[in-house]
Amino acid sequence: MATIKFHGVGITAMSACVPSKVAYNRDLGYLIPDEEIEKTIQSIGIEERRIADDGVTASDLAYKAARKLLDDNQIDPESIDVLLFMSQTSDYRIPATSCILQHRLGLAKTTACIDLTLGCSGYVFALSTAMAYASMEGVNRVLLLDGETFSKIVNRRDKVDWPLYGDAATATLVERGDFGTSTFILNTDGSGEDAVKIHAGMRNPITIDSLVEKEQEEGNIRNELEVYMDGMDVFNFAISRVPRGVKEILKVSNLTLDDINYLVFHQSNKFMTDFFVSKLKYPLEQVPYCIQKYGNTSSASVPLTIVSELHDKLQDVTKVVMCGFGAGLSWGTALVEFKNCKISPVIEY
Repeated sequence: MATIKFHGVGITAMSACVPSKVAYNRDLGYLIPDEEIEKTIQSIGIEERRIADDGVTASDLAYKAARKLLDDNQIDPESIDVLLFMSQTSDYRIPATSCILQHRLGLAKTTACIDLTLGCSGYVFALSTAMAYASMEGVNRVLLLDGETFSKIVNRRDKVDWPLYGDAATATLVERGDFGTSTFILNTDGSGEDAVKIHAGMRNPITIDSLVEKEQEEGNIRNELEVYMDGMDVFNFAISRVPRGVKEILKVSNLTLDDINYLVFHQSNKFMTDFFVSKLKYPLEQVPYCIQKYGNTSSASVPLTIVSELHDKLQDVTKVVMCGFGAGLSWGTALVEFKNCKISPVIEY
């Protein structure tokens, strides 16, 4: 168990951008029998999602979120020392998308740029990386961008995955300052690699056949460049790890749930997260949700939930536990103290 603590660094600003195009799950009659649509919506908690237009990438959404953050807080782009871009849907295999964003945003050529890739736990892991850099001598400001456009890697005839995923990007500014302790517990179990996977890649080279859509399990349609998820495997993994992760981070921090102002879970599906809340016996009104209007936005879902639902609630000292979990399998829990965090309204692309 990797347990990491940071002192004197924290989140000073956040923003988010979502596509303007809305996809309504009640319009999925072509995929799900009409009599099951309402039941599906109630179970997963997703009424609508945002879908990026053709040609719009995760980095485009991240660029807009970053510009909003920089402009709203009058941040000189050249004052950014490190730029991190977390995504599983980067622009290219080569070069790193963070390098492209450095140029687009007008950051100094002295900026260190790094791409990170992980599943739905990605933001928690990336935030620990941002805080690690911000703690180092010679670094004052770290800009963490997290964006996903899963609509481009999910088949629209996959009745398991298509109703779930939406597109979004967020920006988080991490700086040194008068902050309390932030604690992270990061975990990985690679034996679960097949639970969420895109089959084609370096180990399974892409061929013409990789692009052929084929009927898969239970009649789902997918090609080898589109994501597969075993929902039951992910559910069983999450219910056994996530509540335990919350308890572990409270234990190492010498706190109880009564000391925590908000629990922010990866927006996987509402049935699952409601289960976590029930198991932990935590007040549901202190668990923000944005899944109903944005869907599962993968690694961007934790910061998107904070920007969307807690934008006016983090001015005073506020203790927030964040939980991300997914492909890898990997799961991370963070206890972060917010103080005078400036959060911009969610914008549309």
